[in-house]
Amino acid sequence: MFRILRRDSMPSFWENLRFPGEREMDDLHGAQGQDMATYVSFPSPAEGSNFPAIIVIMEAFGVTGHIEKVCDQYAANGFVAIAPALYHRQHPNPKLGYDEMPAVQQYMGALQDDELVEDVNVAIDYLQNHYQRTHGQKIGIVGYCVGGRITYLAATSCPGLSAASVYYGGRILVPFGDGPAPIDLTSNIKIPVMGNFGDTDENPSPADVATIDQALTAAGVAHDFKSYPGAGHGFNCDDRGSYNEAAAKDAFERTLGFFNQHVK
Repeated sequence: MFRILRRDSMPSFWENLRFPGEREMDDLHGAQGQDMATYVSFPSPAEGSNFPAIIVIMEAFGVTGHIEKVCDQYAANGFVAIAPALYHRQHPNPKLGYDEMPAVQQYMGALQDDELVEDVNVAIDYLQNHYQRTHGQKIGIVGYCVGGRITYLAATSCPGLSAASVYYGGRILVPFGDGPAPIDLTSNIKIPVMGNFGDTDENPSPADVATIDQALTAAGVAHDFKSYPGAGHGFNCDDRGSYNEAAAKDAFERTLGFFNQHVK
């Protein structure tokens, strides 16, 4: 039994946002024949039939209810938003509780960078060539926690993306499996990058954020980083004790504006 830990009973920024669109689940078919369950959220058909897209990369806990809400809010603002279940090689679509860290570490420990790049490329191909509501449209990517790291990796290695937003992506400085760490591939990035971080976070620490910032600057990558005073890891998630309402609201508005500029 998985449990969600709520900080309090007051409606959060995410709960107060309205979603007039529609949702569905789909299975994306990987290069090795495996299915990847994917949450899909899209604007109301009354708004049109073809939209730009955002790939939402999950936290370490899977495609949770919070990640689904994030997708819904991008859809409410004119994007098709999809969240692939990147643990699919271990379990079709696990949704781990925020107090289940041993299980989380087990799932995360099995992630491999080459497979993550493959999965994001499958999602890009789905949006470009197979999903009727996004043909010919630009694609952005945003990720949270380990998803922030995967987002940075995708920016280095996945053609077809137009912009990337990293939320407190830890372990950008280390590889998952054999091969270089994402930061060592920074010179490959050809798209603008946004970063949203908490200044009390330990992974990534403020020193890690500074190192990533310097690497992007050295590579000539257009980027916009912001660290929120008093915010820690997971500040965007209203199902976690680390939720920071002010930081979550500002970071969402920043990222939405970023995607409106570079993806629409």
